[in-house]
Amino acid sequence: MRALVAHFLVRTMWVASAVILAAPGAFADPAGPVAESDSLRLAFDVEKGSLLELTAKASAHDYIDETHSFELWRAVFMDGREVGPAQAGRFTWVTPTSQPGALRLVWEDFGQAGLPALRVTAEVALASAESEARWQIHVEGLAGSSLRTVSFPRVGGITPLDGETAAVPIWMGEKTSRARALLNTTPEGGRRAWEYPGILSMQWLSVYGAQGPGLRVSTNDLAALRKQFMLFGDGKGGLGIEVVHVPQVGSGEQSEYAPSYEVLTSAFSGDWYSAAEGYRTWALEQPWVSQSRVRLGLVPDWVRNTGLWVWNRGPSPGVLEPAAELQRQAGVPVSVFWHWWHGCPYDVGFPEYLPPREGEEAFRDAVGKAHDGGLHAIVYMNQRLWGMTTQSWKDKDAARFAVKSPDGSIVPEVYNTFMKAPCASMCMGTQFWRDTYAGLAEEAVCTLGVDGIYMDQACSSLACYDASHGHPLGGGSYWMEGFRALQADIRERCTQSKQVALAGEGCGESWLPYLDIMLSLQVSMERYAAPGEWEPIPLFQAVYHDCSTLYGNYSSLTRPPYDELWPPEFAPKTPLELLDRKFATQFRLEQARAFVWGQQPSVANFRPNHLVDRKEEMDFFLSLVKLRERAQKYLRDGVFLRPPATDAPDAEIPVSRLSIYAGQHDAVQEYRMIVPTVLSSAWRAPDGAVGIIVVSIASEKVPVHIELERKDYPVGVSGAIAQIDGNGQAAAYDRGRIVLDTILEPCEARVYEVIPSSGQ
Repeated sequence: MRALVAHFLVRTMWVASAVILAAPGAFADPAGPVAESDSLRLAFDVEKGSLLELTAKASAHDYIDETHSFELWRAVFMDGREVGPAQAGRFTWVTPTSQPGALRLVWEDFGQAGLPALRVTAEVALASAESEARWQIHVEGLAGSSLRTVSFPRVGGITPLDGETAAVPIWMGEKTSRARALLNTTPEGGRRAWEYPGILSMQWLSVYGAQGPGLRVSTNDLAALRKQFMLFGDGKGGLGIEVVHVPQVGSGEQSEYAPSYEVLTSAFSGDWYSAAEGYRTWALEQPWVSQSRVRLGLVPDWVRNTGLWVWNRGPSPGVLEPAAELQRQAGVPVSVFWHWWHGCPYDVGFPEYLPPREGEEAFRDAVGKAHDGGLHAIVYMNQRLWGMTTQSWKDKDAARFAVKSPDGSIVPEVYNTFMKAPCASMCMGTQFWRDTYAGLAEEAVCTLGVDGIYMDQACSSLACYDASHGHPLGGGSYWMEGFRALQADIRERCTQSKQVALAGEGCGESWLPYLDIMLSLQVSMERYAAPGEWEPIPLFQAVYHDCSTLYGNYSSLTRPPYDELWPPEFAPKTPLELLDRKFATQFRLEQARAFVWGQQPSVANFRPNHLVDRKEEMDFFLSLVKLRERAQKYLRDGVFLRPPATDAPDAEIPVSRLSIYAGQHDAVQEYRMIVPTVLSSAWRAPDGAVGIIVVSIASEKVPVHIELERKDYPVGVSGAIAQIDGNGQAAAYDRGRIVLDTILEPCEARVYEVIPSSGQ
């Protein structure tokens, strides 16, 4: 009873304060801080303003678990101080009468934190008909104390869900059912953050349950300002989401900060596709889509028409000649993704790429011969790393133009496991680095004759705090502005020679206007990621497939290669040794994912003898390549629809995990995992037809049962369905319902076309 009386007195005190501060046209809700609409109800703690309730009225589901309470915001200053609601001497709230469903929360009096003038205002607004809350924050009274980050909103204590899954657009996309466990292994809890624009390809993430309740947190930033999205735990089983905003620190005194965009928390029913579908509604209206190179028709024809990519490494005989042989066998246009062509050791000597390791004349002649045979090639050039042990690092005084931490230091990045040579990330905001890189690209294209540049680590960004670079410190859009200028310069320099193709690692919505093609390797993430934690899902394709081109695969039948310029003592005795046949199903899984998710087919470390020594695997790969050529209106040009359930069984298979490098550190690690025996997808072609894709990776026959309903797929009321290759008889359907019952042969792929009747 004493606690209840004390709580009432404290609550009355804060309500009185709120009434005193309430401006005309606003009132303090005596029931406490509450924002409510026809669709949502949000309630906050009366003492610190923590979010205590987020209820979707349609489902009566409260997304917040009351047993876990988290601060709604957190500010970190450049001097290391951290400030949150607990340091505020005063907390008040008001409800603007002119904004139904809105709430304003105010924290003041931070004298104990040494910031007496600090005032933090958070606003949340609800639209009556939408299950969506819009958040904004305004930090005032900084008095010259520079902010490093502001975390807001911190949606903590998410209610545990049956079959709880986190889906995050980590480049192509990944999901995990273990987020809560992975982030609560220590008493203080863990954190997993992804930067945008960068590793986070789109500005959202989501958590949902198997039975449908889901929460998506997103931002509506059109300027690609730097920020992070984060999942976090509290060490007690709690799970939360927060957005970390990175202010631009200018040369003058910083008195206030307010992000120019909103954060949205959206309740939905469904799964990862539902979350992506909701985001797509907004995303397709944004300028990066209308200005994408695919939508504008600016991608070189040979890139869009590539039937498969060969990803080989080393001098031209081991790269171009195998590609030419595979082109003869496949009967489709083949393009080459070429690493280790350069004169420096990989991950050590960048950017000393020139001259090529086989010599300029031999290299140029080999490229010319490849062109005569219809091959095209893009070559590797990392777009941000400079080797700190290179002579050019000293001669060019490159350290001046490298990315700097807040303390002014360079953070070395070490990728080479044998030479352990440090590399520095160069700042995309500097003219020096852009000129250096564009000059190298110009020589590779115009002098050596290659068709394009693979700009490694392109779909990523870093925060730089070097004031001499002339860009805002930390946050802002200078990284993307710098990349825009860099790619435009490369294209201008090469325009008299050819229409250059630019590729980048990963994928990202902010890069759609600048890159022709994006490397997406998560189709084979088991080869490099910790087992059992995350699995790949095609989130990026679900939103942007019809305005982007993705390719790439670590899928290989061999152990990884070894750069001849690395120390010989670590080189494998048998280069590119074939892997055990027991990993054949893993190879098929990787290729099937790329196929059903619409990527251009790719194979790594190909040698012509694989056509004989690994005939079954290569026959499977080539069958997908040839079928894709006949289904381009879906798999190249279509809109990604919800993947249909197939009712096919799962199977346990052996999986190899090994680095992309070979040597004494890279004995093959093996584990087992459960995978679907049949992969599927569905697509809407530009002409309105619907394609259903199914691929079996099993060594035996597999029954498949698929049902499509008009409410979920644009199939109309009636029409016809047939296999794209003409096998089997066309069948009619009516009442807006399609049922497919069939048996797939071992390792068989099919594309079914659904043609709605005219006038629907």
